[in-house]
Amino acid sequence: MTARHLPAETAEYRRLRDEILAAEIALKDQCERVAALRRALPRDTAIEDYVLHDGPADFGQDGPLREVRLSDLFERRDRPLVLVHFMYGGRQTRPCPMCTMWADGYDGVVPYLRQRMNFGVVVAGDLAGIRGWARERGWRHLRLLSSAPSRMKRDLGMESDDGAQQPGVSVFTLGDDGRPRHFYTGGASLAEGHWRGMDLLTPVWNFLDLTPDGRGDWMPGR
Repeated sequence: MTARHLPAETAEYRRLRDEILAAEIALKDQCERVAALRRALPRDTAIEDYVLHDGPADFGQDGPLREVRLSDLFERRDRPLVLVHFMYGGRQTRPCPMCTMWADGYDGVVPYLRQRMNFGVVVAGDLAGIRGWARERGWRHLRLLSSAPSRMKRDLGMESDDGAQQPGVSVFTLGDDGRPRHFYTGGASLAEGHWRGMDLLTPVWNFLDLTPDGRGDWMPGR
Protein backbone atom coordinates (compact mmCIF):
# COMPACT_ATOMS: atom_id res chain seq x y z
CA MET A 1 0.00 0.00 0.00
CA THR A 2 1.92 3.02 -1.24
CA ALA A 3 1.42 6.46 -2.74
CA ARG A 4 3.61 7.40 -5.70
CA HIS A 5 7.32 7.31 -4.95
CA LEU A 6 9.45 10.34 -5.81
CA PRO A 7 13.08 9.84 -6.83
CA ALA A 8 14.60 12.02 -4.10
CA GLU A 9 12.40 11.01 -1.17
CA THR A 10 14.01 9.60 1.95
CA ALA A 11 13.16 6.36 3.67
CA GLU A 12 11.68 8.34 6.58
CA TYR A 13 9.49 10.30 4.20
CA ARG A 14 8.25 7.04 2.59
CA ARG A 15 7.54 5.46 5.97
CA LEU A 16 5.46 8.42 7.13
CA ARG A 17 3.73 8.80 3.76
CA ASP A 18 2.61 5.16 3.86
CA GLU A 19 1.39 5.67 7.44
CA ILE A 20 -0.62 8.70 6.26
CA LEU A 21 -2.13 6.68 3.42
CA ALA A 22 -3.28 3.99 5.85
CA ALA A 23 -4.81 6.67 8.08
CA GLU A 24 -6.51 8.32 5.08
CA ILE A 25 -8.10 5.00 4.09
CA ALA A 26 -9.24 4.43 7.68
CA LEU A 27 -10.71 7.94 7.76
CA LYS A 28 -12.57 7.29 4.50
CA ASP A 29 -13.96 4.05 5.93
CA GLN A 30 -15.02 5.80 9.15
CA CYS A 31 -16.79 8.54 7.17
CA GLU A 32 -18.71 5.87 5.29
CA ARG A 33 -19.61 4.15 8.57
CA VAL A 34 -20.93 7.42 10.05
CA ALA A 35 -22.98 8.09 6.91
CA ALA A 36 -24.49 4.60 7.09
CA LEU A 37 -25.39 5.09 10.77
CA ARG A 38 -27.00 8.43 9.91
CA ARG A 39 -29.05 6.88 7.09
CA ALA A 40 -30.39 4.32 9.56
CA LEU A 41 -32.01 6.97 11.77
CA PRO A 42 -35.80 6.48 12.07
CA ARG A 43 -37.92 9.00 10.19
CA ASP A 44 -40.64 9.17 12.83
CA THR A 45 -39.85 12.32 14.86
CA ALA A 46 -42.71 14.74 14.18
CA ILE A 47 -41.78 18.39 14.51
CA GLU A 48 -43.71 21.63 14.56
CA ASP A 49 -44.57 23.02 11.13
CA TYR A 50 -42.67 26.23 11.86
CA VAL A 51 -43.43 29.59 10.25
CA LEU A 52 -40.55 31.25 8.38
CA HIS A 53 -40.08 34.29 6.17
CA ASP A 54 -39.25 33.78 2.49
CA GLY A 55 -38.63 36.12 -0.44
CA PRO A 56 -38.28 36.15 -4.22
CA ALA A 57 -35.67 33.93 -5.86
CA ASP A 58 -34.24 37.05 -7.54
CA PHE A 59 -32.14 38.88 -4.93
CA GLY A 60 -32.44 42.03 -7.02
CA GLN A 61 -36.04 42.33 -5.86
CA ASP A 62 -36.75 43.55 -2.33
CA GLY A 63 -40.11 41.85 -2.11
CA PRO A 64 -42.67 40.72 -1.61
CA LEU A 65 -41.65 38.87 1.54
CA ARG A 66 -44.05 36.20 2.70
CA GLU A 67 -44.68 33.72 5.46
CA VAL A 68 -44.20 30.05 4.68
CA ARG A 69 -44.43 26.87 6.69
CA LEU A 70 -41.61 24.38 7.01
CA SER A 71 -43.70 21.94 5.00
CA ASP A 72 -43.99 24.50 2.17
CA LEU A 73 -40.23 24.25 1.60
CA PHE A 74 -40.62 20.73 0.22
CA GLU A 75 -40.91 21.78 -3.41
CA ARG A 76 -40.23 18.15 -4.26
CA ARG A 77 -42.20 16.37 -1.56
CA ASP A 78 -40.43 13.06 -2.11
CA ARG A 79 -37.01 14.55 -1.38
CA PRO A 80 -35.47 15.58 1.96
CA LEU A 81 -35.15 19.19 3.05
CA VAL A 82 -31.70 20.41 4.14
CA LEU A 83 -31.47 23.74 5.98
CA VAL A 84 -28.10 25.29 6.82
CA HIS A 85 -28.17 27.47 9.94
CA PHE A 86 -26.39 30.74 9.12
CA MET A 87 -25.27 32.90 12.05
CA TYR A 88 -27.10 36.19 11.58
CA GLY A 89 -29.69 37.63 13.95
CA GLY A 90 -30.08 37.73 17.70
CA ARG A 91 -26.67 38.56 19.19
CA GLN A 92 -25.06 38.11 15.75
CA THR A 93 -25.72 41.59 14.39
CA ARG A 94 -23.63 41.12 11.23
CA PRO A 95 -23.42 38.08 8.95
CA CYS A 96 -20.86 35.61 10.27
CA PRO A 97 -17.68 35.61 8.10
CA MET A 98 -17.28 31.83 8.33
CA CYS A 99 -20.94 31.19 7.48
CA THR A 100 -20.47 33.60 4.59
CA MET A 101 -17.50 31.60 3.30
CA TRP A 102 -19.56 28.42 3.49
CA ALA A 103 -22.53 30.04 1.76
CA ASP A 104 -20.27 31.34 -1.03
CA GLY A 105 -19.53 27.70 -1.77
CA TYR A 106 -23.10 26.46 -1.35
CA ASP A 107 -24.32 29.02 -3.87
CA GLY A 108 -22.18 27.36 -6.53
CA VAL A 109 -23.31 23.79 -5.85
CA VAL A 110 -27.01 24.35 -5.10
CA PRO A 111 -28.09 23.53 -8.68
CA TYR A 112 -26.53 20.10 -8.19
CA LEU A 113 -27.84 19.61 -4.66
CA ARG A 114 -31.39 20.30 -5.82
CA GLN A 115 -31.23 17.22 -8.00
CA ARG A 116 -31.41 15.19 -4.79
CA MET A 117 -32.84 17.48 -2.11
CA ASN A 118 -34.69 20.66 -1.21
CA PHE A 119 -32.16 23.16 0.13
CA GLY A 120 -32.19 26.46 2.01
CA VAL A 121 -30.13 28.71 4.27
CA VAL A 122 -31.90 30.02 7.37
CA VAL A 123 -31.01 32.99 9.58
CA ALA A 124 -32.61 34.25 12.77
CA GLY A 125 -32.39 37.88 11.69
CA ASP A 126 -34.05 40.24 9.28
CA LEU A 127 -34.62 38.68 5.87
CA ALA A 128 -34.10 41.98 4.06
CA GLY A 129 -30.68 42.30 5.72
CA ILE A 130 -29.40 38.90 4.61
CA ARG A 131 -30.78 39.47 1.10
CA GLY A 132 -28.76 42.67 0.92
CA TRP A 133 -25.70 40.67 1.97
CA ALA A 134 -26.53 38.16 -0.80
CA ARG A 135 -26.40 40.96 -3.37
CA GLU A 136 -23.06 42.14 -2.02
CA ARG A 137 -21.64 38.61 -2.20
CA GLY A 138 -23.07 37.92 -5.64
CA TRP A 139 -25.17 34.92 -4.59
CA ARG A 140 -27.63 33.76 -7.22
CA HIS A 141 -28.97 30.33 -6.31
CA LEU A 142 -29.53 30.13 -2.54
CA ARG A 143 -32.98 30.11 -1.00
CA LEU A 144 -32.64 32.44 1.99
CA LEU A 145 -35.09 32.15 4.86
CA SER A 146 -35.59 33.72 8.28
CA SER A 147 -36.82 31.81 11.30
CA ALA A 148 -37.62 35.08 13.12
CA PRO A 149 -41.37 34.31 13.42
CA SER A 150 -40.75 31.01 15.25
CA ARG A 151 -38.64 29.13 17.83
CA MET A 152 -37.21 26.76 15.26
CA LYS A 153 -33.54 27.59 15.80
CA ARG A 154 -33.89 27.45 19.59
CA ASP A 155 -35.76 24.16 19.48
CA LEU A 156 -33.02 22.67 17.30
CA GLY A 157 -30.21 23.97 19.52
CA MET A 158 -28.95 26.52 17.00
CA GLU A 159 -29.83 29.58 19.12
CA SER A 160 -29.56 30.10 22.87
CA ASP A 161 -32.10 31.94 25.00
CA ASP A 162 -29.91 35.06 24.93
CA GLY A 163 -29.85 35.08 21.11
CA ALA A 164 -26.37 33.60 20.59
CA GLN A 165 -26.24 31.80 17.25
CA GLN A 166 -24.67 28.48 16.35
CA PRO A 167 -23.75 27.16 12.88
CA GLY A 168 -25.27 23.87 11.89
CA VAL A 169 -27.39 21.90 9.47
CA SER A 170 -30.78 20.25 9.86
CA VAL A 171 -32.42 17.60 7.68
CA PHE A 172 -36.15 16.97 7.48
CA THR A 173 -38.45 14.64 5.62
CA LEU A 174 -42.17 14.92 4.93
CA GLY A 175 -44.49 12.31 6.38
CA ASP A 176 -47.38 10.71 4.53
CA ASP A 177 -49.66 12.96 6.58
CA GLY A 178 -47.96 16.07 5.16
CA ARG A 179 -46.27 16.93 8.45
CA PRO A 180 -42.51 17.51 8.61
CA ARG A 181 -40.31 15.01 10.41
CA HIS A 182 -36.96 15.85 11.95
CA PHE A 183 -34.24 13.51 10.67
CA TYR A 184 -30.93 15.00 11.77
CA THR A 185 -29.32 18.14 13.20
CA GLY A 186 -25.59 18.61 13.62
CA GLY A 187 -23.36 21.58 14.30
CA ALA A 188 -19.79 22.78 14.37
CA SER A 189 -19.69 21.87 18.07
CA LEU A 190 -20.13 18.11 18.40
CA ALA A 191 -19.81 18.05 22.19
CA GLU A 192 -17.97 19.93 24.92
CA GLY A 193 -14.43 20.48 23.66
CA HIS A 194 -15.09 18.88 20.27
CA TRP A 195 -15.35 21.30 17.34
CA ARG A 196 -14.90 20.95 13.57
CA GLY A 197 -18.24 19.14 13.24
CA MET A 198 -19.04 20.80 9.91
CA ASP A 199 -15.63 20.53 8.24
CA LEU A 200 -16.88 18.05 5.65
CA LEU A 201 -19.44 20.60 4.40
CA THR A 202 -16.77 22.96 3.06
CA PRO A 203 -13.57 22.11 1.18
CA VAL A 204 -11.58 25.09 2.47
CA TRP A 205 -10.45 23.47 5.73
CA ASN A 206 -9.51 20.26 3.95
CA PHE A 207 -7.37 22.12 1.43
CA LEU A 208 -5.62 23.95 4.28
CA ASP A 209 -4.98 20.64 6.03
CA LEU A 210 -3.04 19.46 2.95
CA THR A 211 -0.40 22.15 3.42
CA PRO A 212 2.76 22.01 5.58
CA ASP A 213 1.44 24.65 8.00
CA GLY A 214 -2.11 23.29 8.12
CA ARG A 215 -5.02 25.53 8.94
CA GLY A 216 -3.40 27.08 12.02
CA ASP A 217 -5.65 29.74 13.50
CA TRP A 218 -6.74 31.11 10.12
CA MET A 219 -10.30 32.38 9.91
CA PRO A 220 -12.06 34.07 6.97
CA GLY A 221 -12.08 37.83 7.31
CA ARG A 222 -15.49 38.39 5.69
